[in-house]
Amino acid sequence: MKKILIIEDDKFLRELIARKLEKEGYETPQAVDGEEGFKKVVSEKPDLVLLDLILPGIDGFELLSKIKNDDQLSRIPVIILSNLGQREDVDKGLSLGAIDYLIKAHFTPAEIIEKVKKVL
Repeated sequence: MKKILIIEDDKFLRELIARKLEKEGYETPQAVDGEEGFKKVVSEKPDLVLLDLILPGIDGFELLSKIKNDDQLSRIPVIILSNLGQREDVDKGLSLGAIDYLIKAHFTPAEIIEKVKKVL
């Protein structure tokens, strides 16, 4: 069973995405902030990370950098899921190593699941 770590501080959205992914047969460990997110990336070794950028503590950009600069974790694909839609935010996320950047307001949970399936 593929494991998708959801790092998102919005409880409603996190649980909604988790339910949809679980229906598709994925395991969905979750974290609500950057610190917990990094610990879970290390302990869970997920097949994919869905990462929000605006997080308490360590923000998503910093967390993405930590993942991509760690030899044990750098191969894990990360999809950013954020409301930050400015061109420079998208460019920064992709340049730090995210494989895709989804703006929350532009995607339904079903479309997010389709993106996940394509990556995996």
